[in-house]
Amino acid sequence: MNYHQTSKHVAHLKGEARAQYVQRLFARIAFRYDLMNRLMTAGQDVRWRREVIRRARLQPGDRLLDLGAGTGDLAREALRQQSQCRPLAADFTLAMMLVGRRRPGNTIRRWSAADALRLPFPDASFDAVVSGFLLRNVIDVQQVLHEQYRTLKPGGRCAALDTTRPRRSLLSPFIRFHMHRLIPLLGRLFTGQADAYTYLPDSTETFLTAEDLAARLKIVGFQEVGFVRKMSGTVAIHWGMK
Repeated sequence: MNYHQTSKHVAHLKGEARAQYVQRLFARIAFRYDLMNRLMTAGQDVRWRREVIRRARLQPGDRLLDLGAGTGDLAREALRQQSQCRPLAADFTLAMMLVGRRRPGNTIRRWSAADALRLPFPDASFDAVVSGFLLRNVIDVQQVLHEQYRTLKPGGRCAALDTTRPRRSLLSPFIRFHMHRLIPLLGRLFTGQADAYTYLPDSTETFLTAEDLAARLKIVGFQEVGFVRKMSGTVAIHWGMK
């Protein structure tokens, strides 16, 4: 497969072809991934991650799975909020985790190569599972949610930060300009990977609505499901309890 094919085509890829593309894409942008997150969101993603960890309601000694961890931002935030928790950062893109492990002052001790579709952990392993911008990139959202539910202890919490399909509003033209013009421009300037930062906005528009993702969490078995929209409705934080 050509890994520089048009983003419109890539956003609609299915199965293993999509998984391979996503893995290689994130390997290419790993060295500038955190910087681009700050630029694309004007720094708001830092606050969103704080809220995700607050929603996880971590207690001393809790085992936390940061799934699709990338460079480990959520796991590090967990240690800032609850220094006695035990985070495990897991991702299927090794290049992302290597960037995180080499970050000066890294405090995450446990990292794992793991596919979110087939987690290599026993049932009821974790007190909380969190993710940041994972779900819109996986090839089977329902299976990933099932795996999170399976590996959570009874009473365990999940919290997910992800893009969501924006609703039409008076802001729609400005949102489209930001997503389809400004973000690819920033990607080209700061990473040299304009195609990657064209894929990311396109995949947002083909992902589930916030309401649809909440419904899927309930189908899997999560209770007390809720969500809140951010950034003019293009991002949402979802949560639930086993």
